[in-house]
Amino acid sequence: MASVIGMPTVSVDGYTEIEAISNVKAALNSQLSKGKVVTIDLDEPQEIDRIGDTSLQHAGILATDPTFDDWMDKLADIRRSANEIDDAV
Repeated sequence: MASVIGMPTVSVDGYTEIEAISNVKAALNSQLSKGKVVTIDLDEPQEIDRIGDTSLQHAGILATDPTFDDWMDKLADIRRSANEIDDAV
């Protein structure tokens, strides 16, 4: 059996791996030949209200912090240590 990831309608069988791959290529070509390429215009993205939305209020606050990666490494070490303790208990 062979299928195309992200295209659940393109799934085929074959007696061998090579036959299944050949069949799925043919099925994908058939599916794509029925399609049409179109261009759509999207509305301008709206500004996010960072003041009213507390979940985004601090987004990106550490983006330029040069110690952020070191802090993340230390946090990972702490989590690993905690997991080792949990596993031992």
